[in-house]
Amino acid sequence: MNLKQNNKIISQATDDYYHLVEPILLQESRYRCERNYNGNDHPLISVYIPTYNRAELLIERSVQSVLGQTYNNLELIIIGDVCTDNTNELISSIDDKRIRFYNLSQRNYRYPPSAENNWFAGPVVAANYALDIIRGEWIARIDDDDIWTEDHLEKSLSFAIANNFEFVSSNYIAKMPEGDIIPEVEYFGEDRKVKIGGTQTWLYRSYLSFMKYNINCWRKEWNKVNDTDLQNRMYRAGVIIGFLDNVGCHIYPRPGERHIGLKAYLDDNK
Repeated sequence: MNLKQNNKIISQATDDYYHLVEPILLQESRYRCERNYNGNDHPLISVYIPTYNRAELLIERSVQSVLGQTYNNLELIIIGDVCTDNTNELISSIDDKRIRFYNLSQRNYRYPPSAENNWFAGPVVAANYALDIIRGEWIARIDDDDIWTEDHLEKSLSFAIANNFEFVSSNYIAKMPEGDIIPEVEYFGEDRKVKIGGTQTWLYRSYLSFMKYNINCWRKEWNKVNDTDLQNRMYRAGVIIGFLDNVGCHIYPRPGERHIGLKAYLDDNK
């Protein structure tokens, strides 16, 4: 059996499992936890950042933008994916008890090494670890090189509570050398009314944390990126989704690069 055939079998088996199990787990989680969301307008939000050897960028961008939010009832969980730089040292120098840092101890085989696969599935192990240790009623993710608008959490949470959404997202602006770009938002459903923005704008109820990122997403023939794989499963499982037509995040190329996302990885395979 060649790699392509093997990937197809594993992808189909994984998708069948998610399709069967996740809607059932969603109903069970709602039954157990939904009552906790009635009348609580100032809940704890668990913000997590997966990172790998970008210490200075992590502190300058994402950490500062999280700690500077107008909504301050949050915990910040930073997961190092076996960082070998000074990430721990720089985080330890910040005097804020809301921060928790964990550096994973080993990096086992995950996928054939390539720029594409690292983009598709690179953050999955660290992100899933964060989902296992959250304490809050809501979950938000930001990547280590992104910057939230200062009222991102406040506006997203108010919107979710007011409309009884389990999951909300919004727009982001890519701050590129050629000018600002607001990417198109993906639509779902037959009526094309359900919209989901980029992962760095997500805010969702913590009883959805059983829906983990798929480490085998790179094997798929389409929809290979870990976050779009997860958002599609959330929609398919029946999560109540809302979209806030607002810019919640600014994304910049990393220092020395001209692109973001997969193009940046392809420009610099190292």
